[in-house]
Amino acid sequence: MRIAIIGYGKMGKEIELHATHNGHVISHVIDFDNINEIKKINSSNTDVAIEFTSPSSAVKNIISCFENKVPIICGTTGWYSELDNVKNFCSKHNGTLFYSSNFSIGVYFYIEIAKYASKILNELSGYNVKIEETHHTQKLDSPSGTAISLANNILPFLQKYKGWKKPDNCAHNYLPISSKRIDDTTGIHALIFESDADIIEIKHTAKNRKIFAKGAVLAAETFYNKKGIFTMSDLYNTIV
Repeated sequence: MRIAIIGYGKMGKEIELHATHNGHVISHVIDFDNINEIKKINSSNTDVAIEFTSPSSAVKNIISCFENKVPIICGTTGWYSELDNVKNFCSKHNGTLFYSSNFSIGVYFYIEIAKYASKILNELSGYNVKIEETHHTQKLDSPSGTAISLANNILPFLQKYKGWKKPDNCAHNYLPISSKRIDDTTGIHALIFESDADIIEIKHTAKNRKIFAKGAVLAAETFYNKKGIFTMSDLYNTIV
């Protein structure tokens, strides 16, 4: 395939390595210093775009790909408040969007395990629940999209919590999500159940960015020729 990379930071470079290793060709590399060249990405020269940029630019990049008939895989988080608007543009242009807060298949399994544990522990009294996430200092959004996705997936099973909030503004009936930013930390997510007697911790640690690049390229390979909006659950269903 001919792949355009939008966002040439650490993830963009990792995607380039994995894509070329899989035999794909890089049609364009777009970064902040040549962002206007995104208009050159179109269906005549590119089969799919993979986008890892910033919350402030992601929606513009997605819409540009829709307008130029290029399927897009988006790993940027922090823009989901505009998802309804993006869905309308996707429908209008008969486009293709695959988006995820985390492209690790392992994280998808992790969330499924967390849902099961939450369902069981909800039946037991005395446990308070919290989420802790740690990422590198360059990550702009906080909490991480994965932490928010984890919270939204387990909250239906936790009757004592009405929603989630950051710890500094969190009443007892809200699930707290705390964030840390530490140099050279790829990504750690921990779901913690704590009582007076014990602590149960379910954790996922990304050792490096390779797993995210592998997942993003796999999503591109799987969905570039399909129309509509897709997520990791759709990818999971194609491989199990």
